[in-house]
Amino acid sequence: MANYSLPRVIQKLIDEFSRLPGIGPKTAERLAIHLLHSPDSRVRDFGESVIGMKNGVMFCSICWHLSDSNPCGICTDASRDQSKVCVVEQILDVVAIEKTGSYTGSYHVLHGVLSPIRGVGPEHLKLAELHARVRDGKVSEVILATNPSMEGETTALYITRMLKTYAVPLTRIARGLPMGGELGYADQITLGKAMMGRRVEE
Repeated sequence: MANYSLPRVIQKLIDEFSRLPGIGPKTAERLAIHLLHSPDSRVRDFGESVIGMKNGVMFCSICWHLSDSNPCGICTDASRDQSKVCVVEQILDVVAIEKTGSYTGSYHVLHGVLSPIRGVGPEHLKLAELHARVRDGKVSEVILATNPSMEGETTALYITRMLKTYAVPLTRIARGLPMGGELGYADQITLGKAMMGRRVEE
């Protein structure tokens, strides 16, 4: 007896959803069926949003955060202290810190952390770009805001050694965050206090 499964076009959508981080097979199926039952206008808006995101978003050539212009709004904001550079692992870390309202400097997004086990070395991150920013002599402080994980600590140590020849203070956000936690999941009060209580890196 033949085994009748879902139409190929729906199965393809389920497969695509399953490739997204944090989306398992069952959730992918529910999302696909939800879109199937949604009004055509909503499905069209969803598709246009995905395409628009790919076509209308770029990386800032200074801080490597996402933006719809280059340089981004943060890097061109005259009211912010552009000489202070907060180094974070991922784009969502910028979003998390901005929500605290406790920081008014600029950023540098590494787009990952050093992880020899996963084959991620310095050449895979935006470390050369950070080095160039400090070398230009316009940076008065580098704030290390990598996550309090083994990879985050390793990356922070690498940056400290990389920049030790420059007369630029390196500070680390305070340990208001639990070891192994991630900035993107920290509450605004904890993250804000960690930013304000940063310490000088030795």
